[in-house]
Amino acid sequence: MNEEYDVIVLGTGLTECILSGIMSVNGKKVLHMDRNPYYGGESASITPLEDLYKRFKIPGSPPASMGRGRDWNVDLIPKFLMANGQLVKMLLYTEVTRYLDFKVTEGSFVYKGGKIYKVPSTEAEALASSLMGLFEKRRFRKFLVYVANFDEKDPRTFEGIDPKKTTMRDVYKKFDLGQDVIDFTGHALALYRTDDYLDQSCCETINRIKLYSESLARYGKSPYLYPLYGLGELPQGFARLSAIYGGTYMLNKPIEEIIVQNGKVIGVKSEGEIARCKQLICDPSYVKDRVQKVGQVIRVICILSHPIKNTNDANSCQIIIPQNQVNRKSDIYVCMISSAHNVAAQGKYIAIVSTTVETKEPEKEIRPALELLEPIEQKFVSISDLLVPKDLGTESQIFISRAYDATTHFETTCDDIKDIYKRMTGSEFDFEEMKRKKNDIYGED
Repeated sequence: MNEEYDVIVLGTGLTECILSGIMSVNGKKVLHMDRNPYYGGESASITPLEDLYKRFKIPGSPPASMGRGRDWNVDLIPKFLMANGQLVKMLLYTEVTRYLDFKVTEGSFVYKGGKIYKVPSTEAEALASSLMGLFEKRRFRKFLVYVANFDEKDPRTFEGIDPKKTTMRDVYKKFDLGQDVIDFTGHALALYRTDDYLDQSCCETINRIKLYSESLARYGKSPYLYPLYGLGELPQGFARLSAIYGGTYMLNKPIEEIIVQNGKVIGVKSEGEIARCKQLICDPSYVKDRVQKVGQVIRVICILSHPIKNTNDANSCQIIIPQNQVNRKSDIYVCMISSAHNVAAQGKYIAIVSTTVETKEPEKEIRPALELLEPIEQKFVSISDLLVPKDLGTESQIFISRAYDATTHFETTCDDIKDIYKRMTGSEFDFEEMKRKKNDIYGED
């Protein structure tokens, strides 16, 4: 421990583990510590079920009807992976895919007027969907064809739209799309949480819809993937990558002090010993004085003994409740997985509701989502602060990740990883940098 490292990482959340993996692959000497006895930090999967009851201070032990405690791996933060998104790209480039198995999520649904509808995933589904009337379907199809052909480098695909100047609101007008279709396009396809995007330039939105369509095209049922045994497998996969490249891991290490000299980090003190470093990466919980709160997220883990109604008995799905439908500013999300993903006992389902808190009574805010899940066998409620770093870390060389937001995919997490990488190295993030450099030296076939 009394050594000099290039980078010390505190916390084994997904952001930290991916960064320590990349730094190790790039030849940096990395020490990675966590005060917890398990991997994953805020993004851990909790097993056995007894530990979840303890964590949420629920008296007694789980009833016998819940099956064996060790059959459960319950995510604290619900997210799926976009099949064509940045995290999948990171997994493929680093070959961390060899440690994980994924299943495609069975469907994505959207809430309208108190009911849920499947988000059309093919042209045939779009034509049969009761989300839109016949003429609206034709206009929507025209819009999707435009998006599919759109290429920001080729002005011939613009059709009179300026990607940098035209707002998304004007694009919807151009295609004459109605409010319901706008709701579902912006929230269930482009996956925006609020309606702020309507008055911003349309390029980002069009690219988000393209990401959704391309992710969908890979597997057909939905654009989302989920790892068997829970999301906690992801940080562990990247931790393994770091270890293969010489990274040192220590769990259950109390962090006594981050040592700063002349405004710059020089090391970390744990159990009386000091490890020295040039740069430090950590999650907000290790540096409470260097982060600020920008909001809160409520998450409710619900255990069910039945699939969610009107989802065609799907064993996994996502439901998006657009904010307009429930008079809110931000969307409510439901992620549902089940024993099919080795995260719950046989015949059990885990549905996790999440949203950005807007009022003094967050539990009331998510009621529309909970009503879709009834009857609920057991609820675990958490309200987390959304913490972000106060500065970029350029002077102190302390680089702090952002707390996980209410989105149901990892795109914002990957943006944070790329941003920290750029601040640490001074160069743009390049997926090529993640490719493994050594073959088979460490007994990996």
